[in-house]
Amino acid sequence: MNTTPSLNSSLDNNIEDYRLVALLSLIFVLIAIAINTFILILVWKTKPRLHTINHLLMCNTAFATIFYCATMKTNFAYVLFGQWDTSDISCLFRAYFAYSGVAGVIYSYLIQAISRFFFTVLSTKYRRLTSFKTHYILIICQWIVVFFVASPSILTNDINFVPHVFCWVPEYRTIDLAYTAFAYYILPVTLIVVIYIYIYVQIRKARVNATVATQNSQKRDLALLRRILIVLSIYLTGGVPAILFMLTSIRLIYMINLISPSVSMSIEKLCTVLLDREMYQVIKAKIGPVTRVTPFRTGMVLISNGQGQTNRDPRQRNI
Repeated sequence: MNTTPSLNSSLDNNIEDYRLVALLSLIFVLIAIAINTFILILVWKTKPRLHTINHLLMCNTAFATIFYCATMKTNFAYVLFGQWDTSDISCLFRAYFAYSGVAGVIYSYLIQAISRFFFTVLSTKYRRLTSFKTHYILIICQWIVVFFVASPSILTNDINFVPHVFCWVPEYRTIDLAYTAFAYYILPVTLIVVIYIYIYVQIRKARVNATVATQNSQKRDLALLRRILIVLSIYLTGGVPAILFMLTSIRLIYMINLISPSVSMSIEKLCTVLLDREMYQVIKAKIGPVTRVTPFRTGMVLISNGQGQTNRDPRQRNI
C-alpha cells in the first residue's frame, strides 16, 4: 500500500498551518514592538514627570517584550520566507533567546511585585530598598535569572532544525513542555500572587490606625496594585493555550499557543498606556490642549421706566 501521497499532503498542510500562524503572529508582534518602543521613548523624553521607579520597571518590561518580539520575528521570518541557515546550532540558539524573551517578560512583572513589597511593607525600616540603585540591581538580577532559567533549551537534544517549523521544544516532549510551563509561568505567577496577597493583607491591617495621609498613600498603592494585576492578567491569558495543550494534546490548541503570546502582549501594552494615569496625561498634553467651548445663552434684562414702559438693557450675561 502506497502512503507517500497522503504523507506529502499531511506535510503540506502542516507547512501551510505554520505559515498562517507565523503571519498572524508577525502582525501582532509588530504592533507590540511599536507600542513598547513608544513607551520607552515617551518615558525617556518626559523629564522628570515619568522618571520614577514605577516607570523604570515599566520600561524594563517594555524592553523585555521588545526582546521577545524580536526573537519571535526572527523565527517567523524563517518559517515564512525560507531558510538561509539550516544548522541545528542556529535553531537551538533561536529557541534559547525566544524562551529567554518569554521568561524576561514574566520575571519583569515579578520584580514589579518585589518593588511594591519594598515600598509598601519595608520602606519604613529600610529606605534604601526604595532607591533607584536597588531597583537597578533588581533588574540586573532578573536578567541573570532569566538567562539561567532558559539554559535547559540549549542543553537539550530535542530542538533540531525542521523546514517551515518553529524552533521550539517539539509538541510531543511532554516533560520539556512541563518545565517550560513551570519555569516561565507557574513559578513566577505563584510568587507574584503570594506577594500581592501579602501586600493587600498588610495594607488592610494598617488602615485601622492610619492617619489621613497614610490612608491616601495606601489608596495609591492599591490603585497601582490593581493596575499591575489587570495588565498581568491580560498577559497571562497568552499562556493559557500552552497549559490546555499539555492537558489535551490537541494540535489546534498548540497552534493557537503559538499566536496567543503576541496577541496578549499587544493588548497588554495598550492597556498599560491607557491605565497609567501619568503616562496618559502626558500623551494627552502632547497631542494638544483641548479648548473647552462652553455654550451660553444671552439674556436681556427689562427695566421699567415708571411709565409702564420697559427699556432693554444692552448688557448681556452668560447664564
